[in-house]
Amino acid sequence: MSRYANDLSWRRLTAMGLALILGAWLGALPGSGARAGDFAPVVPGRPLVFPADTGAHPAFRTEWWYVTGWLSDEAGRERGFQVTFFRSATGIGQDNPSRFAPRQIIMAHAAIADPQTGHLLHVQRADRALEPLAGAAVGHTRAWLGDWELALVDGEYRTRIATDEFGLDLGLQPPGPPVLNGDAGFSQKTPNPLNASYYYSRPHLAARGTLRLGDRAHRVTGEAWLDHEWSSEYLPEEAEGWDWIGINLHDGGSLMAFRMHRPDGSTIWSAGTLRQADGQVEALAPEQVRFRPRRTWESPRTGAEYVVEWDLEIADRGMTLVPLMDDQELDGRRSTGVVYWEGATRLLEGGREIGRGYLEMTGYWQRPAGL
Repeated sequence: MSRYANDLSWRRLTAMGLALILGAWLGALPGSGARAGDFAPVVPGRPLVFPADTGAHPAFRTEWWYVTGWLSDEAGRERGFQVTFFRSATGIGQDNPSRFAPRQIIMAHAAIADPQTGHLLHVQRADRALEPLAGAAVGHTRAWLGDWELALVDGEYRTRIATDEFGLDLGLQPPGPPVLNGDAGFSQKTPNPLNASYYYSRPHLAARGTLRLGDRAHRVTGEAWLDHEWSSEYLPEEAEGWDWIGINLHDGGSLMAFRMHRPDGSTIWSAGTLRQADGQVEALAPEQVRFRPRRTWESPRTGAEYVVEWDLEIADRGMTLVPLMDDQELDGRRSTGVVYWEGATRLLEGGREIGRGYLEMTGYWQRPAGL
């Protein structure tokens, strides 16, 4: 039997091992001394190179491969899905020759947004990088935790997630090259360019495969979005979190936008990338991206209050974000330590749907640590 046959496999780690994993990620392990300066910096002018940059960058503090999308089954029923793999460099054990030293931590989240249940189905895992059990490959996309995997093979992404509650086996075909965010992939997060990431997106992924709910398997098709981002100094001290969207526009274009927010909800910095249907890409400046709260929802589990509907102003165009359902909160305290809202969302303009994608909100329960 696979070590990860149970979707709550984190329980099978020893108490000491789990404390080590979470402590490393949160920067709370006594004596770790891990600081942003211990890791590689993100600097402007460094070109992204493909396919090498689709793989892991272990010299940087944190990295993620984020896949989100909408799926439709054989009966036309629609659901959202998320598969995310995180890699975190701990700053621990660099001089330790043992392959068991926890230099890198791999975490994963998977979720299904199903309006029939009215809440998010989600699972999570965490472990130190240790082949063949868990890791993130350098030079090409392959991140895995036991039998969970995301890989890029022959130009197509494949992801496989198996849990007691649900399973995913999807092929995700990109229609074109990566979209570079910010300044040719250098994505600034605040007025200080030290807070930045390397960041590209793969919008309009054609999704096809199988979704299993319990014992019942469904053939599904749909459209997805992949973000790959790595950094060593992502979240500034004055920031409580961020709000982010990745939207596949129905005209063939795409929209990525985000803002960093303070504890009082005010905006520190915002930016985005608007790709037109003809392939032209426009980097959006802070003054071209505005998020305005429209409606909130309070989690009955954590008490966090999220803005689940937003009015957006994108390059002088007024738009509105409306969720597939309100309860799309993911409690990641057993892996990344972060509680966040990650949900399937519609984008409206003038009351008409012009796109679909995902909205992510962090910092509404507690400031994300380790970033």
